[in-house]
Amino acid sequence: MGREDALAWVESPLQLVGAAEWADAHSTRVPVAGRLTPQISATAEALLARGARFADLEPYLGIPWSLLARHGHWLVGDGFSGQFRLAAAVLRPRRVTFLDDGAHAVAYADTLLGRRPYERPAVRERGLTTVVAPFAAELVHRRASARRAGFFTAFDLGAARVDALADQGFDVRRHDFSWTRATAPAAPELGRRIVLGSALPVDGRMMLVDYLRWLRLAAADGAVYLPHRRETAEQLRAVATVPGLRVHETGLPVELVLAGAREPLEVLTLPSSTTTTLPLVLAGTGAVVRTVRAPRTREQGVVA
Repeated sequence: MGREDALAWVESPLQLVGAAEWADAHSTRVPVAGRLTPQISATAEALLARGARFADLEPYLGIPWSLLARHGHWLVGDGFSGQFRLAAAVLRPRRVTFLDDGAHAVAYADTLLGRRPYERPAVRERGLTTVVAPFAAELVHRRASARRAGFFTAFDLGAARVDALADQGFDVRRHDFSWTRATAPAAPELGRRIVLGSALPVDGRMMLVDYLRWLRLAAADGAVYLPHRRETAEQLRAVATVPGLRVHETGLPVELVLAGAREPLEVLTLPSSTTTTLPLVLAGTGAVVRTVRAPRTREQGVVA
């Protein structure tokens, strides 16, 4: 393998979808190092069944050092990841492309532009991740100056931000989930109203009682509930008690579940990256994605 061979290093199902979109856009097969989780395994199987241009899929725990060392071009989903910072500082890839891991794509762009600290939004960092952050940032900027760093994103970074990134050498390319839509089988019959689950209670950013109150309002006329991948069994048991709400577990990201929709849907969600991704996935169907804020959250914000 040459030092320009691409490797998708993914830690979440959405990052894996982004890798499939990148491979299709570049008409190339790409090996994948995927974090060893049931959700990523299920997503990989679904994407392969749809014809994703993946080569070998290698599950891993921690940092896949040997795989990273053999590939010079890293497709990375989370630039804020402490594992990415450490691996980039040590192995210094020749090229790096950042995929999406929720709306943090915008915050990461601002980090590279020096508009905010190199730390995950709404998280107080400490320890080794803070120590290696400057080294990772230096590596990324060096690659950008050589035209070897960029973004492949579904998020609108804004013209001014894209221009500022381009001035530093970053290549920014947007995608609209065209491959995901084109290869999607017909979506399961779920009904017209969909409520998207959230991990806010799991993260301690919202009281479960407030979350259930929000769900009772959203499901007042009946709805199907698609769980968030990080919801606990305890939270799902509580959700299942909400009248009029039918829990439908798939183990797949909602972008894959709904991509084959052929009729208008009403999708209700708390503030989330899905307010960007789902309108692209559901383009042309007449679907409406509505953000409904819940009462008394400990911290209002965007969640992945």
